[in-house]
Amino acid sequence: MTSDWRPAPNIRRHPEVYERENEALARDGRLDVALREVADWRGRRLLDVGCGTGFWLPRYADASSVLGVEPDPDLLGAARARVAHLPHVSAELGSAEHLPCEDASFDVVHARFAYFFGAGAERGLHEVRRVLAPGGVFVAIDNAWTHGDFADLLRDAVGGNADLDPEATAAWWRAQGAERLDVDAGWQADSADELERILRIEFPAETVERFVARRRAASLSYAMALFVVRG
Repeated sequence: MTSDWRPAPNIRRHPEVYERENEALARDGRLDVALREVADWRGRRLLDVGCGTGFWLPRYADASSVLGVEPDPDLLGAARARVAHLPHVSAELGSAEHLPCEDASFDVVHARFAYFFGAGAERGLHEVRRVLAPGGVFVAIDNAWTHGDFADLLRDAVGGNADLDPEATAAWWRAQGAERLDVDAGWQADSADELERILRIEFPAETVERFVARRRAASLSYAMALFVVRG
């Protein structure tokens, strides 16, 4: 596979803490509800692009088949181990630009918090459209930046995802013919200490310290943007 990806520092360096971050978001449940309303995957063929350690793959188990694609070999091994007991769920090496899939082979494609879409990522979206069956739906899940505690952290930070221009990203998606749906949700960690550990793999230390100084809690509010492209 062509080396066309960059390791994600949060999950690559801190996979166990990143699992806790996913758990914190999963407890809320509103994202899954919104995704099912946009494109219910029950009984359909689903592709998860950038599946990481495969945390979300078992949540798609009511699809007819599920494939997770991940470019990082270390993360891919964890994903394969996670779904080894699910005969219709698998994970393969690949990237957004090089999907190991046949044309028109999926009804639903998801990219949960995989930040390869935006200006310069037309090739990745072309690949997604190639594997999407007629009438299928692709949904990219991103930070909304509009409101909530997480948006405040993004605006306070520098580097990483905070360097992205949300207006430019939204304009890029509009140019691709995507619809946008904003979803209010939240993170619910087991404790304030756990939430702080999660935030420290996403943001600079000084940003987290300012946030914790004014609001120390086990939860935060979070707004997401779903960018929807229909086949």
